Amino acid sequence: MTSAPNVTRVTSDGVAWLASAATYPRSTLAHWEDRPDVPLALPCGTAFDVVSAPSIFGRRMLDQLWDEGPGSGPVAVFRGRTLLFAAPGTAQRLPSLLAWEEWGTHRTAAVPPLLCHGTGDAVTVPAPAGSGTTGDSRWLVAPDQRHPWLPGPEVVLWAAVRAARAAVRISIFPPADQDAKVYDVSRRR
Repeated sequence: MTSAPNVTRVTSDGVAWLASAATYPRSTLAHWEDRPDVPLALPCGTAFDVVSAPSIFGRRMLDQLWDEGPGSGPVAVFRGRTLLFAAPGTAQRLPSLLAWEEWGTHRTAAVPPLLCHGTGDAVTVPAPAGSGTTGDSRWLVAPDQRHPWLPGPEVVLWAAVRAARAAVRISIFPPADQDAKVYDVSRRR
């Protein structure tokens, strides 16, 4: 069981923070005042970057962040992917850190790819007054401050590696020979 907070609705400060990422923040705020149940596409790179992971693996990363790490910033689900909001610059730095960990090579083929969205990219964020726990787009951890804490690339890498190790049993030993004779030496005289 995870200790992540059950915050699925965005506060007014959270809405202001999300709108600050838009090219025209006041227009975005006005739009959400009129239609608080509509998701919007917002640009990445200034207020936040986003690391997108397949849904189940993203939840494992989120669990690692809350159970063994510093916690997370806002986290959303959109079309089967978990969107972890990260500090600006994470999308630029994380791919080189993942390459250093040999992410996606033949040794880690069972580990899913992470998509990094930064400057020049946009992501669809769930509606501030979304329906809560149903639908294609929803908040798992909604923004509740004007300046939420956002994990940097090292923290996201740490969570990804821990989630991968938990999901894929990695061993430095070769697989056991199924035809090998095994002797119980624990009962020596």
